[in-house]
Amino acid sequence: MSVKHKLLIFFTLFYLPYLGFSQGCSDAGFCTMGAMKPAQDFNKKIPVKLRSIGLTLYEGQTNTSPIIRAAIVDFGLLIAGEYDLQVKVPYMRVDGNFASTSGLGDISLSLTKNLHSTPEYNIMGTLGAKIPTNRSDLRPPDRQSVLPMYYQTSLGTYDFIAGGTYINREWMISAGYQQPIIHINENTFEPTEAKWSWYEGGMDYVRKHDGSRMLKRGADIMMRFERNFRMSRLNLSLGLLPIYRITKDQVLNDNDEYVKLDGTTGLALSGLAGVNYKFNVFSSIQLIYGHKITDRPVNPDGLTRKHVINLSFNYNF
Repeated sequence: MSVKHKLLIFFTLFYLPYLGFSQGCSDAGFCTMGAMKPAQDFNKKIPVKLRSIGLTLYEGQTNTSPIIRAAIVDFGLLIAGEYDLQVKVPYMRVDGNFASTSGLGDISLSLTKNLHSTPEYNIMGTLGAKIPTNRSDLRPPDRQSVLPMYYQTSLGTYDFIAGGTYINREWMISAGYQQPIIHINENTFEPTEAKWSWYEGGMDYVRKHDGSRMLKRGADIMMRFERNFRMSRLNLSLGLLPIYRITKDQVLNDNDEYVKLDGTTGLALSGLAGVNYKFNVFSSIQLIYGHKITDRPVNPDGLTRKHVINLSFNYNF
């Protein structure tokens, strides 16, 4: 059996159960990724090498007051010469009218393989996961009221992710699916006078945030359409990013029963523009701007952004 087939079996048997039953690697659990299966022959080595490292500075403006900033370290590993493992570790800070919060954000893991390649185009497939770092229950200093999801540094869910990409010199077309599979979210935010009478900014601002008591997020389907204008070192891009939530978010009601929230499904559409400059074959810098075009009416998960800016530096080995 070839190294390629052994690696595929390894990830099928080890990685998918990990998604279903482990927790915490936005943090814990992540430390075991890449470990060898105990029963595998020690002398059958799988070559692994660091392929790239990147640093991204992110800023996003929400629909309410919070501004979300993050520094994201991105590692790319080449496994067996054909599998790309990407690990993204963000550190986040949120500043808004209620409070400021900070901490490690959810860790992203993805394994990508080139499925078909010709001189004109490539087709790639990806399997991945997002792993929570906390239970989305951060509070203001000296207060018992849990902050809305806009202020949280973690979504509080283990997510399964699958996707594919078609790319040629001019176009990149991607599709993806994201499914929360384990919920550890213990957010108890409710925009009620009883819990927020202490806030001096008034209840009108409090009610701008949708209730998210023990939130269970729905599943998303994503598409990305990107047109590239490539030069020798410079690449300009324009694109659209539609994300469609296909199942309703759920929260606990006063009877401690989960209810589905109307208005949480539907389309969130953003326009994208980017510029990438290669200093040489090893290093590059990229700037991406995204602007909201349309959004879902109800957003208890705190994922809505008016606009986002990403500035990234990447180094390839």
